[in-house]
Amino acid sequence: REWTMKTSIVFLLCISVFPGFSQGRVVREDETGFAECNVFFPGQVPPEGFTEPFHVKICQQYNKEPRFATLYSTKDKIPLYSAFKFTKPAQSDEENWLVEPQIDDPENDLHEMVREEDIGGAVANLGANQALTSDYMGSGYERGLLNPSLLNEEDFQVATYTLTNAVPLSPALSKSWHRDIGKVVEQALIPHCSKMDHLYLLAGAVPSSVRVKGKVSVPESLWLAACCDAPEGWSLGLVKKISDENSLEDLTVRELEKQLLPGVHLFKGNCGEDQKSQEKREAVLQAVSQIRSGEQVETSDNQETKDSSWVRRVAGIIATPFIKLLELLIYIFVELVKFVFYFLWLVVKRVVGTVLDGVYSLWNGMVSYLKAVSMVLISIPYDVGRVIINIFLGFLQIVRDVVSLTYRILSIPMGFVLHLAAFPYHSICAIPSVLKDMATGIGGTFSLVIDATAAVLHGFYYLASHIVKRFVPKGSSDD
Repeated sequence: REWTMKTSIVFLLCISVFPGFSQGRVVREDETGFAECNVFFPGQVPPEGFTEPFHVKICQQYNKEPRFATLYSTKDKIPLYSAFKFTKPAQSDEENWLVEPQIDDPENDLHEMVREEDIGGAVANLGANQALTSDYMGSGYERGLLNPSLLNEEDFQVATYTLTNAVPLSPALSKSWHRDIGKVVEQALIPHCSKMDHLYLLAGAVPSSVRVKGKVSVPESLWLAACCDAPEGWSLGLVKKISDENSLEDLTVRELEKQLLPGVHLFKGNCGEDQKSQEKREAVLQAVSQIRSGEQVETSDNQETKDSSWVRRVAGIIATPFIKLLELLIYIFVELVKFVFYFLWLVVKRVVGTVLDGVYSLWNGMVSYLKAVSMVLISIPYDVGRVIINIFLGFLQIVRDVVSLTYRILSIPMGFVLHLAAFPYHSICAIPSVLKDMATGIGGTFSLVIDATAAVLHGFYYLASHIVKRFVPKGSSDD
């Protein structure tokens, strides 16, 4: 989180310090059209018929100025069209790809387009609604610009390198599209529009079901609609099929609209198509036909212009080796300067790193030493207290042992004396009880003898009576 905050702060500082930072703004639904970017449409009226909820309007800005407008599909993750005007072309190989934070995170505080490598974690759900560079890596497709950078001034080109202006194209098709569009605009459209700033261009793509990595839709065709909103104006449509990189079909704007979504109207009032100059349109179509066949379009009937062009061409051929040599020398010089600065940077980095490592090690040593000394000083009172307590406990143990021994020594004679004193009592007091027991025993013996004798005599008496009754006659029984 801390790193993200630092990144955001650095990004905001870059915006304030470097005014050439590209900016973009997602237009709210309650705003009319594309806000400041309505100037890129005839009569400031954007195309009609693109009403899906996943169609997002973006006003692409640079240096706080509108540069072109884009209608982006968050479902297909490609632009449906980009509206722009022709400016002085410039060649530049610098590519700094940008993303639009508010497409994925509408609550984000970043209201400008940001370099994708600098965005960090400042945007929630990055890539949920728009394509990222990672979606193109290893796919075989390039990020083809609908609004080609070659049709813009160098100051404008930064704004075109945004992923909201790019569609997946094969390298050959991307090169063919930019080459054909560049030639058509410069050699066919601009020369036949009396007011260059009244030439409005719409470059678009028709999504297909084929998707790169299951996410970004590959267009089934590319198209260009041009409107010269000037006296003797005209309009024109061009279509390039993805299946044929060399195809370039010209048609009317109404015919082009039928190939797009139902109910689409690209230009207000069809850009005066009903009152257009047929002569101008034929001239434009002828120029497009020459471009399609590979011929160089002549933009002037003046022979002097042709001669000067031929002279410039010959001079260019002669000067090209020297220019290339100068470019090589400049390149070598720049590389040497870069190497020297890089070497110095490595040396400074190594020296500073060594010094910092030494300081860090010294600091760690001091901290460890102070920690050890502190622990020793803290342990001294603890150890002294523990020794004192152990001495006191030892003294108490000695006292307990002495008391116990004294008790044991004193308890031996006391028991003997008590037993000795109790002996006469127990022995003399037992004599009456013994005599009583003896008398009882003797009396019982005599009583038992008397009872036994009486029983024997009674038995003899009973036996004699029984015998007499059995053997003595009954008559003399009275005797």
